[in-house]
Amino acid sequence: MNIAFYVGRSGIIAHSNSLNISAQNVTNISSYGYKATTTDFRELIYNQMDQNINKELDEQHKILNGHGVKVQSDPLQFSQGQFQMTEYDLDFALASDNCLFAVDRRGTVQYTRNGAFDASVEGDNIYLVSSDGAYVLDNQNQRIVIPTDEQGKLDITALKDRIGVFYFENPYALFRYDGQSFAPTAESGQPRVAQDGEYDLLQGAIERSNVNLAKEMSDIIVTQKAYAFSAKVVQTADEVEDIVNNLRQ
Repeated sequence: MNIAFYVGRSGIIAHSNSLNISAQNVTNISSYGYKATTTDFRELIYNQMDQNINKELDEQHKILNGHGVKVQSDPLQFSQGQFQMTEYDLDFALASDNCLFAVDRRGTVQYTRNGAFDASVEGDNIYLVSSDGAYVLDNQNQRIVIPTDEQGKLDITALKDRIGVFYFENPYALFRYDGQSFAPTAESGQPRVAQDGEYDLLQGAIERSNVNLAKEMSDIIVTQKAYAFSAKVVQTADEVEDIVNNLRQ
């Protein structure tokens, strides 16, 4: 078996996945509240080549043969994104790395950093909703009804204090539904209501994605080179195999 062929193949797959992750980050650079992911690689299993080894050699002198690389994980980068001032009263931004808003999306409570909220008129009530129509929740996981004044205009004077803000011990371990919606895991810990001093809630502002475009483009160039080298290994391994087969004839 030509192990070099499989090593090169594993590199092609791993770096293709890494390119997909970088492309996802770059595509969402303008998505509000988006959190980028990175790529963690790890080497594949090693086996001991003992066909021609003196069995009495100690461990440090034995020959090990690797089998390539794989993408081990794509961890979240939950750093703070830059704020964009919109002056729109239903836009909110969280100044904290550990806090998120809660939304009710089709009966499932999810958490997000995207504070581009809006109003949804449903019968006699006007609800605070996310940009895709999910209900924004308060600290009791209840939908927020926006009151109106005598002229029927939205009364947003106390809206900021009613929005639920939830704290996670380890937001980097949240399960990602998509780039803007998350769910708790055993590693992230369960959410609790954030306390004063753990966050600052800005009204009339919104958090942009935390994608670093310069870094992403640099990573794409490096990954493209690694992909090309892996493909070259496969090509070379195939050529060597062809030479060996011709020699046998």
